[in-house]
Amino acid sequence: MTDSRTARHLILFAIAMIGLAIVVMWALFQVRHILLLVYVSALFAIAFSPLVRVIERQRMLRVGTQRIPRWVAILLIYVVIISALVGLGFAIVPPIVNQAQQLGKRAPEMFHRGQQFLIDRGLLDHEITMMEAIKRAPSGVAGASADAVTTVAQAAVGVAGGIVGLVTILILTFYMLVESESIVNRFVRLFPRDQRRRVASVSRDISGRVSAWLGGQILLGAIIGVTATVGLWLIGVPFFFVLGLVCAIGELIPMVGPILSAIPAVAVALTVSPGTALITALFFLAQQQFENHVLVPKVMEHQVGVSPTTVIIALLVGGTLLGIPGALLAVPTAAALQVVFDELTQEDDDGVNG
Repeated sequence: MTDSRTARHLILFAIAMIGLAIVVMWALFQVRHILLLVYVSALFAIAFSPLVRVIERQRMLRVGTQRIPRWVAILLIYVVIISALVGLGFAIVPPIVNQAQQLGKRAPEMFHRGQQFLIDRGLLDHEITMMEAIKRAPSGVAGASADAVTTVAQAAVGVAGGIVGLVTILILTFYMLVESESIVNRFVRLFPRDQRRRVASVSRDISGRVSAWLGGQILLGAIIGVTATVGLWLIGVPFFFVLGLVCAIGELIPMVGPILSAIPAVAVALTVSPGTALITALFFLAQQQFENHVLVPKVMEHQVGVSPTTVIIALLVGGTLLGIPGALLAVPTAAALQVVFDELTQEDDDGVNG
């Protein structure tokens, strides 16, 4: 009788635990977007933490004998980053708008030349206007034109959501940086006393790896920006310096960033000639292939200490699971997991060797 009751209790306990696990997983799934924002904020807080400590220790910024407050150091970093982005915006946007206007003015002429090319080769019997081209477009294109208002509204909602998410990340990162020491101390106290020193060492190692990842992203942006500037200059594309800056910024956005940053360059090259635009597109295609398969793995291996194979697999898995955010978080997550894995396997090796 006692054994049957014990078995019944174990079965009920197992069912209750399974039910609780399902509820917890369901709740986590419902707030997955919030958890992603928290995780991104935590990674940025870890990445900026060494820089904040360096600013805190600067003697030039001290007031008397006291160190600069941590929140002031964080604000200084924010001000520098935002000022740089605003300055780049003022440098980049006006030339692009100017080139877009020039492209719009030359569009009818380019449309005429394109039709003349088709007529000379017997592919078109007479010239048509742009309105006629729109009317003759496939039904799918016409349907897309009819849904233009819906598309614009959805894009506006997406942009607004992105801005809210960015502001949330900035605020969370700020408070995580301010409270970083207490957060780490509370985390370390979750472990047995004899393991706390080891956990603290692993935490510092992870912080260094994630900070190195951020430095690697900036280095990649600089390399892509410089090579794009030189390449566009050699091709003969105007405003090559500004377009190179666009490419450098686009490199910081995984997957779609390099593609989006190539579009303005190709559009500007199109104002020169179709041949120049084709050469520019081929240049960016070659640059992106070199970046994806050689540059990113090698830079991340040198900066973060993650092998090229791990980098490529992490980017593929992260991009498949979460798209752009997953690709952005793939390498620092892989670096943190590698630190933990190395620590655990080192303990196992020590036990085997002992």
